[in-house]
Amino acid sequence: MIKRVIIKTLAILMILGFQQLQAVAQFIINSNSRNEEVSLYSYASIADAGTQKLSFAEVKDNNVNLVFKSVAYPKSNLGFTNHHYWVKFEIVNNTNEPTIYYLETGRPVTDEVDIYILDSQGTVISQKGGDNIPFEERSLKHRKSIFKLSLLHGVKTRIFIHFKSDGEVINLPLQLHTYESLLASTYIDQLVFGIFYGILMLASIIYMFMFFALRDMSFLYYSLYVIFIALMQFSLDGYFYQYMMPDAGWFSQHSVIIFAIISGIFLGKYGETFLKVRTYRRTIYHIFRILYLLLAVLLGAIFISPSVLVYSYPIANALGLTVLVLIITSVISLYKNNIPVDRFFSIGIFFLVSGFVVFILNNFGLIPNSYLVENSPKLGTGMEIIFLSLSMAKRVRILKSEKEKMQAIALQRSEEMNEVKSFFLSNMSHELRTPLNAIMGLADLTFRESRDEKVKNNCEVIKHASYNLLSSVNDILDFSKMEKGELKLEKNSFEPLRIFEQIKNNAGVEAYEKGLDFKYSPPENMPAIIQGDATRLGQIINNVLNNAIKYTDKGFVKFEVDTLVKDTHKVSIIITISDSGIGIAKEKINTIFEPFTQETINNKRKYGGFGLGLCIVKALVDLHDGNIELSSIPNKGTLCRIILEYKLPAIQNIQAKISSSNDAYDLKGKHILIVEDNAINKLVIEAITKKWKNAVISFADNGLECLEVLKNNSVDLILMDLHMPVMDGYESTIAIRNGEAGMQNTNIPIIAITADVMESTKQKVIEIGMNDYITKPIDQEIVYDKICKLLS
Repeated sequence: MIKRVIIKTLAILMILGFQQLQAVAQFIINSNSRNEEVSLYSYASIADAGTQKLSFAEVKDNNVNLVFKSVAYPKSNLGFTNHHYWVKFEIVNNTNEPTIYYLETGRPVTDEVDIYILDSQGTVISQKGGDNIPFEERSLKHRKSIFKLSLLHGVKTRIFIHFKSDGEVINLPLQLHTYESLLASTYIDQLVFGIFYGILMLASIIYMFMFFALRDMSFLYYSLYVIFIALMQFSLDGYFYQYMMPDAGWFSQHSVIIFAIISGIFLGKYGETFLKVRTYRRTIYHIFRILYLLLAVLLGAIFISPSVLVYSYPIANALGLTVLVLIITSVISLYKNNIPVDRFFSIGIFFLVSGFVVFILNNFGLIPNSYLVENSPKLGTGMEIIFLSLSMAKRVRILKSEKEKMQAIALQRSEEMNEVKSFFLSNMSHELRTPLNAIMGLADLTFRESRDEKVKNNCEVIKHASYNLLSSVNDILDFSKMEKGELKLEKNSFEPLRIFEQIKNNAGVEAYEKGLDFKYSPPENMPAIIQGDATRLGQIINNVLNNAIKYTDKGFVKFEVDTLVKDTHKVSIIITISDSGIGIAKEKINTIFEPFTQETINNKRKYGGFGLGLCIVKALVDLHDGNIELSSIPNKGTLCRIILEYKLPAIQNIQAKISSSNDAYDLKGKHILIVEDNAINKLVIEAITKKWKNAVISFADNGLECLEVLKNNSVDLILMDLHMPVMDGYESTIAIRNGEAGMQNTNIPIIAITADVMESTKQKVIEIGMNDYITKPIDQEIVYDKICKLLS
């Protein structure tokens, strides 16, 4: 045992003696080594002066008894420190001529690096470096702490170097470069760093764009992390000081620690968000919160108290390492719980951790310094950026896939909602129009049959109120059609004068009730028959005329119609409606045709209405390729002029009726089957058909009864309701066309009579084989005309 101790002691003494020999050794330049790049660590010795700021004279003569020791290994790392260090060595130029070398002394971010060159004659030349002086004051304008040495031939030169930092790591490259080797080293750095910073800049820009495009926070955190890690490396490499803050201000001197802390925060936020730690691992999530708080406190302390700097560097490194440990812990935890983690993310984090663990361990002086160790963060970060970019690209694909799925779901739900909406509107149309059919039909019949003026007046009021309600229902349904692009015009022959007369009668009653002077000027040369959509023409005029009456409290309302026959095929109808009402402000004229718009909000309260009338008018006028002009003066009145163009049908194309006179309503023995389940509607239709001469009228309650009647009777035409129990009109029509009611009835004319006015319903009845379509409330003239047309 004693022998072992003796042997170990002798070995230590031998090593120390060898180191002492090295400490006093000189580097000799001869003709064979003058073009080589040389590390001077084996010729140098170092002394720690603590917090004493010594002068060169004190160190040169060693009046303060500094203990110089040999430098431990190439590119020695002194760790985090705020001490003063002195390094000395000797160089002898044994060549026959002066030689110039470039001495690399410390890392770019060392605060103070001063060099003193003492020749054999006692002459001292001093040069300054470090990043606490303006860049222009450096002895050599280079990002690294490099000094130019002019060595005379045959002369021994003693060199002393002073190092000081505020707590950052100090390392000792002590590399002697020739001009050529310095250029080669610089070119290599430019290539490596150019690729490195190019990758980081590209990644930060791409993923910032990704964030704005996809609004996923992981892209933002990743982009900010890349930006600040690039700035940290930019500072470590001396470029931030050289190019961005060459005046050596406070921020420039502390940029490394500031950017390191911020990048640590964003790295944690990125890893936490990407891995969904908050969802899967609440405990780790709360630890992340605490870590962010500590980093934020440290960052604030740096700005508030300079004394914190000496402790901030190791603390920041330790907290940065903790961030990486938390991310690794999160990954492992997710793997253990069978929660998938993207493999590119895991690989990227592995490279990042490897690079920074090496770097941090080097900062703490636990592993020796080298070019690879110095640049391990760049290598780790570069590889990490590549793999995390692959991971983020995969995330983009996942987000795109999820977005497409969400869009598909949204589209499906939208289609479902449209179907529900269409069903609701169809059902509402049916439910509202069915009773309106009864009210308007019976009111009209009572008006025609009664000789009592009071009863007739009451019937007019009922009809007027019913028309107003019907107009509101039509507005709602038409607005829905506008939204879906289903608003269309029919092309039928009709009598415009009859439309104008009906509108005049209804408007006259309403104006009379408000005490207004209503004037109607009929057209002089209006063709008896024109071709177009009679319902839409009436709707356009009614909506504008109703507005005029609604917004006029006193005075007049005028309804004028003019015509302009362009040729034998076309006629323009000019409709002018004017009033002495409240008018429209000039700034509101351009918006009055928008949906749900009235001149003021107060008007909605005072006058009521949906605010859809003029919006629908504008849409219908546009469908006619017509023109609408509106002029108004507030509190004086409004004038609206509408120009619509219609075709004139050829005389030979007008279908001749069975009877030459509508008053006769002669069907010449035809058998009409009416399929209707509603008792009130039956009553209305029965009242209408009583005026028909020479007609056989039969009734069926549903589609099934319709088939039985057809099997046992000869029928010429069917008026078919669509919504019925047992078998509806659609099913019944399909059955008839398929021959289930007898082959002789497969082509029998069928007219749909329904309260459903949806465009899809119109298309469907045509598709299944019905011949025509009539909407409730039933107009007896229209019904009779359509029957005559199909039976002719």
